[in-house]
Amino acid sequence: MPSIVVDLSSAVPPYEQIRAQVAALVASGDLRLGDRLPPVRTLAGEMGVAPGTVARAYRELERSGVVETRGRAGTIVARGPLPAAADAAGTDDTVGALRGLEAALGSLVRAARPLGLSPDELADLVRMRMRDTFPN
Repeated sequence: MPSIVVDLSSAVPPYEQIRAQVAALVASGDLRLGDRLPPVRTLAGEMGVAPGTVARAYRELERSGVVETRGRAGTIVARGPLPAAADAAGTDDTVGALRGLEAALGSLVRAARPLGLSPDELADLVRMRMRDTFPN
């Protein structure tokens, strides 16, 4: 599975960082239908977070239909890339907005790849843009 990075100094909760990054990996096509995610304890150990943090991220992803948990068989990607926000007709506005954001993140990741940006470098660029756009 492609790298997921948690910034423990971020105001965004770690479970949400994991959820958003996995959703972006699905949106970008880096994770495809049927791909297996690492077990909760394995990913938690790699990231230095509590297993409950990863479990919550997986639950949120399952609620939104991105992944499916199959007991001992593990957690797998349940659908391909997310549709654009316009394709979210009939869902609540927040879900549609999140799907649009996840699709945009997928585009961002695909655009960054040929530039050779690491996940940390891309995250730093996003943080800088957020600070410029939404100063404290």
